[in-house]
Amino acid sequence: MRQRRAGVVAGEPKLRGEKMGFKNAIRKGDAATRLTILISGLGNFVRGQYIKGAIFFIVQVISWLGLIFVGGPYLRDLGTLGTHEVGRVFDEVEQIYIMQQGDNSMLILLYSVFIIAFVIACLFVHYTAVKSAYAAQVAKENGKKPTDIMTDLRNLFDKNMHTTMLALPSLGVVAFTVLPILFMVCLAFTNFDRFHQPPGNLFTWVGLKNFADILDGGSNTGAAFFRILGWTLIWAVCATFLNYFFGMIIALMINKKGIKLKSVWRTSFVIAIAVPGFVTLLFMRQLLGDMGPVNTLLQNWGWIKEPVRFLTSVTPARITVIVVNLWIGIPYTILITSGLLMNIPADLYEAARIDGAGTVKQFRSVTLPFMLTATTPYLITQFIANINNFNAIYFLTAGDPKDLANATAGKTDLLITWLYKLTVTYQDYNLASVIGIATFVICGIIALVTYNTTASAKKEDTFR
Repeated sequence: MRQRRAGVVAGEPKLRGEKMGFKNAIRKGDAATRLTILISGLGNFVRGQYIKGAIFFIVQVISWLGLIFVGGPYLRDLGTLGTHEVGRVFDEVEQIYIMQQGDNSMLILLYSVFIIAFVIACLFVHYTAVKSAYAAQVAKENGKKPTDIMTDLRNLFDKNMHTTMLALPSLGVVAFTVLPILFMVCLAFTNFDRFHQPPGNLFTWVGLKNFADILDGGSNTGAAFFRILGWTLIWAVCATFLNYFFGMIIALMINKKGIKLKSVWRTSFVIAIAVPGFVTLLFMRQLLGDMGPVNTLLQNWGWIKEPVRFLTSVTPARITVIVVNLWIGIPYTILITSGLLMNIPADLYEAARIDGAGTVKQFRSVTLPFMLTATTPYLITQFIANINNFNAIYFLTAGDPKDLANATAGKTDLLITWLYKLTVTYQDYNLASVIGIATFVICGIIALVTYNTTASAKKEDTFR
């Protein structure tokens, strides 16, 4: 009798150790559990979880009604993005021309993205309903009572507190970050530009044409893209590493033994951070303008005859933005490197001096390797930030001087400022979307490849 009883129990699903997954619900579920795939909440309702079953069923009904009556028309037009344009049509009954309300391609695409996300969310709820029905079935088979709605609510503020706390932020990320990104990616495959502006005009799907135009170095758009990409990378390298090394050198000078008033020197650089960066950039723009105070003084002193075109000539403008960015960026590096420099063991420097190493040799063999290993993630972050450093370029030069070959792109434009101009000024949203995707891919590849090949990743246990 004992063996028979043990065998029966062993052959049944157990509440402990039983995986409550969707696959097990399909393979081992009874009729009520499997019917839950068609009628959400049925398995819970049959086993006495009336409120939970009703909630799952109501969500299913709402999702179907929303999909049929609200989402259906938009999803139906998603393949064409609209066929009826705004225009005048002749009304044979009234014998007059009337204005016909047309489709709006942008709204069709936007609502379709949100509706697809809504359907995915409803499918997830339905998936949860099937798992919940199977969990209730297993509880019944093990002689236990399925959890009621009050127990589930208490669990949300107890052992499932992490789910409750993360639900709202996750929903916000999806609604305000993920879905807009998906909408932007979709625009890259359309001809949504200044000539196809809804609701007056429709835009359509064009496949990979925009990507081909950007990557075609022989076209004006492609030539501008590769020129701006090259300058963007040069700018990012200069803005990152010049700030880093000059900031480290100044920090070394401040931390050197015998230097007095160290706190005063550190504070003087921190004051530069206290002024918002865009204020400094706008001030420098006025100061270095062709008719600004600097050129006026130099001309009055007789040092120059013509104004120095700090911001309106290609090479001087590029040098100027790099130099001005040093003023903004070096104080941050000083603060970061000062703490690390004070933590380098003095024994290392003592050993280097005994071996006959001078100041330069100590810096190259002791200070620099230690700093690079500790600050590589910071350098990668700064490099990516400088690729997308909108303020430094836009507030100082606004991307000027103009490029005669392509009016939309200036000689000092970065990819991010060119993207801004394409959207705000020229309404070429399709090309701007492609540039946004290209920038993301470039930044992602640089960050992943660079970090995984550095000592920071290989020796991460050293700093734990």
